[in-house]
Formats: sequence, C-alpha cells, structure tokens
Amino acid sequence: MIKYKGFGVAPAELEALLHEHPAVADCAVVPQPDDEAGEIPKAFVVLNKGTSATAADLMRFVEGKVAGYKRIRAVEFTEEIPKNPSGKILRRLLKQRG
Repeated sequence: MIKYKGFGVAPAELEALLHEHPAVADCAVVPQPDDEAGEIPKAFVVLNKGTSATAADLMRFVEGKVAGYKRIRAVEFTEEIPKNPSGKILRRLLKQRG
C-alpha cells in the first residue's frame, strides 16, 4: 500500500488501469519517497513493440479514471518488470531503482 498524504493507494488498482492502455505490455507501481506527500505512486512501464506513449500520456490516461490522490505522479520506462518464478512482481527491486 502506498501512503499518499495519509490516503492509501493500492498499486494493483493502478496497474490494472495501466494494463488497459493499448501501448502497455507490462507495468508495476511502487511507492517513491516524497518530502511533501510521504510517498507518491511511481509506475514502471514496458511498452508493446511498435507502440509509443509518453509518461504524460499514461498519467493522463489513469488520471481520468481515479480519484485525484490516486494519480500516478511519475513514470519510468523499462525493458522488463522483475518477477519471481511464479510471476509475482519483485517490488523491492523497483523501489531500489528509485
């Protein structure tokens, strides 16, 4: 759970919305430390081959579907989302990347 200004934000909810975007092949949302808010939702995104999307595109896509405090505040594009053999996202590795 991400704690944004005292509100709880479920990463799985934001990941489900990102997966609805046609350019997103895979994604993970993790908390990123923030001086003002405590933590902000940060998305790591793998794009489908042959597609393109900007960080702003993806943030706008999610923003229209969630409450204001649940918005994704940062997006980082990556080649792969780290997962264990059973397919669970290794969030601690993404948190370490910042």
